[in-house]
Amino acid sequence: MIGKLRIPEIEGLRFDTLLYEGYVIPPFYDSLLGKLIVHGADRPAALAALASALAQISIGDVKTTLALHKALAADPAVQAGTFHTQFLEPWLESRTLTADQEV
Repeated sequence: MIGKLRIPEIEGLRFDTLLYEGYVIPPFYDSLLGKLIVHGADRPAALAALASALAQISIGDVKTTLALHKALAADPAVQAGTFHTQFLEPWLESRTLTADQEV
């Protein structure tokens, strides 16, 4: 069940979801429970908006990939746009991410 849910109100942010506090996630569900979309005038502005949104979003009592996305948004290769389709697996192997990790 979804505990406290906090979605930031940031200009240029859209969070597509059906989640609400108290929502019970069925046993057979699509792993994509929500989609966070940000916009910016350029890549640095969009990444800054993404980092701000990820820092403020809170979805209680359910495992999320927030720590992963925070770390990716802060990564120099992602910020520079120099990553590629085979980037993620070795990147993950070189890190230890925890749900409460600050990036």
